Amino acid sequence: MVALGPTGSQAPDLPAPAAPAAPSAPGPALPAETHSEGLIHWLAIPLHPGSLTAWLAIPLGLAITALGLWAGLRMLPAYGVFARSMLGPTRQAELALRVRHLARTRSDAIDTGAAEMRRIERDLHDGAQARLVAMGMTLDAASQLLHTSPAAAEALLAEAKDSSVKALAELRDLVRGIHPPMLADRGLSDAVHGLALDMPLRVHFAGELPGRPPAPVESAAYFAVSELLANVSKHAGADQVWIDISHAGGMLRIGVTDDGRGGVDPARGTGLRRVERRLAAFDGVLAVSSPPGGPTMATMEIPCALSSPKTSSS
Repeated sequence: MVALGPTGSQAPDLPAPAAPAAPSAPGPALPAETHSEGLIHWLAIPLHPGSLTAWLAIPLGLAITALGLWAGLRMLPAYGVFARSMLGPTRQAELALRVRHLARTRSDAIDTGAAEMRRIERDLHDGAQARLVAMGMTLDAASQLLHTSPAAAEALLAEAKDSSVKALAELRDLVRGIHPPMLADRGLSDAVHGLALDMPLRVHFAGELPGRPPAPVESAAYFAVSELLANVSKHAGADQVWIDISHAGGMLRIGVTDDGRGGVDPARGTGLRRVERRLAAFDGVLAVSSPPGGPTMATMEIPCALSSPKTSSS
């Protein structure tokens, strides 16, 4: 700016420093000019507009700017390492946090497994087991009426046949709730796609995994998506759902978005808490964004590696 200024102008002359007052008492004499004043004069005098020194300041400034940009990009990682070493937790603190996290997730996994076992036992006792007992009693009554009343025995046999069909359907539903056959045969993407097709909403599905996650991770992700879709059907009041599955950087990501009423609070929803406990056992996380009025976006991330695709055995 100084170089491109008017050539006839001159740099303002700085006032000469005032002479120090005579000391009232004998002592060493003060210097006539301090070091800072000399620096100010050195900086101000050479930069006359249009002078050679001012023109040389332009490439010097550009070179310093380029050097700063070049060095800044290379110094930022070192600064990050330095800041992390000064502000981040120590190795011992990280291990302590890790131990507490593992203890909490292990307890949640044990509680979830125990609750799942109780659910399976209850479903067997109240469903298929009761039907099988009733079918046995029906067959026993039919055997007693076989010779005396063939028509009644035939009706009881037909009733027993219907009971066996219903018991078989309940057993299949129970097995599907433990580990769906499509998940075991086709993988997570196809299983979630099939799960979405059963919803009474318009579903947009995207994503294909190049391999298969470990079986426990696959099962946890499947049932987590099932829980989220059940919440959408029951509480969201939505018309459409978007499901996206991907894997990048060693992380399995699944997003479930709906156009419902929003206002979901994970702290108050037991379904979301169950999803968080499922994912926490594998160091996974659940992030929910649900402003009032929607949309609601739930994103799950689980660290895992993919294996080669597993084909169906059929």
